[in-house]
Amino acid sequence: MSPALPVSWSTVEADPQTSVPPEKLSNYDLILKCQAGLRPEKGAFAELLRRYQSHVEKVLYHLAPDWSDRADLAQEVWIRVYRNVKRLQEPAKFRGWLSRIATNLFYDELRKRKRTSSPLSLDAPRSVEDGDMDWEIACDNPGPAEELITREFYDQLREAIADLPEVFRTTIVLREIEGMAYEEIAEITGVSLGTVKSRIARARQRLQSQLQNYLDGR
Repeated sequence: MSPALPVSWSTVEADPQTSVPPEKLSNYDLILKCQAGLRPEKGAFAELLRRYQSHVEKVLYHLAPDWSDRADLAQEVWIRVYRNVKRLQEPAKFRGWLSRIATNLFYDELRKRKRTSSPLSLDAPRSVEDGDMDWEIACDNPGPAEELITREFYDQLREAIADLPEVFRTTIVLREIEGMAYEEIAEITGVSLGTVKSRIARARQRLQSQLQNYLDGR
């Protein structure tokens, strides 16, 4: 038997995920640390929430600025993250994965409600030269009739988005609500730039068709 070789612990490289406090880890390493155990380590998950809570709040605010229970929705987003973060295969795409969780949760909740309580604080979208939707800010003092029309329109818009297949819903929300570039959406969703453009175009066509049916029937 060969003699045992002495080990100098000073030459053993420590695992950065265990030796570095969570607040000092990069975003990538922090997510890996949250994926390491059966459940995310408490300190690491608290740091993950601290870093990305404002992003969740931003997504939900754009989707439902006047919902009084946005804080409850945000809490549910993080419950889902806690339960499912180990399933994320590409930690570098955590932000996009988090956006999809928040978006899907919102539309799951929307389906449960016959009507939402308030419209988005925006006027109807109009198409511009590149095919994007340009959102016009509503006037400061709309009359009761205008408020009702805007409310009804955005009820229909939200319901139309909720009815889109998930891949279309995700891309249209990332583009039109979060204002992301096509290239960024492609990176987040893991598909080609051409696929992103195709999905957004098809989503817009579906939305325009459904909303036109609503407007024609008014």
